[in-house]
Amino acid sequence: MTDMKRIGERIKKKRELMNLNLNELAERVAVSASALSQIEKSKSFPSIFTLKAIAEALHTTIGDLVGENESMTNNPVVLKSDIKYVDQNDTGATLFMLSNHDANKQMDTYLLRFAKGSGLDGLITSSYGQVFCRILSGEILFELNDKRYPLKPGDNIYFNAKSSYNVLNNNDGLSEMLWIQSPPNF
Repeated sequence: MTDMKRIGERIKKKRELMNLNLNELAERVAVSASALSQIEKSKSFPSIFTLKAIAEALHTTIGDLVGENESMTNNPVVLKSDIKYVDQNDTGATLFMLSNHDANKQMDTYLLRFAKGSGLDGLITSSYGQVFCRILSGEILFELNDKRYPLKPGDNIYFNAKSSYNVLNNNDGLSEMLWIQSPPNF
């Protein structure tokens, strides 16, 4: 099913939930009932201005009509067995994606697993947005703007991605860290 067909179906569903007939919604949107019918049947596509007017008349958003949050709503859970490997660098650090792919998501969530002596080195290279990290296991030496922060399980750090930063495993064994970034990096 095409995205445009889904838009028409969403408009019709919302219209019917509000107990509006085609003529009533068409009058509120300032389009003909036949034009609105064509949009609902995906035989024609609304301009952005018409779509905005339809959204306002239906007390919703354009994002809701285009299905902006549907993939996350339909599949919000990532089981431990479904965590996706993303990359590994030469030092032995591994990056895993903790959320499902969605073109409209507002943040990325990662698990970083650091082998002894490994560091971030090229796994995540963003210079925009905000980053939040939580140490899950081991010990991480976090270098941020020329300051060094030894972090242990339960410790957190929040910073602007424009900052100068590096991460090193400061533990004799494996260390793990949660990395949340907004907006998404990939």
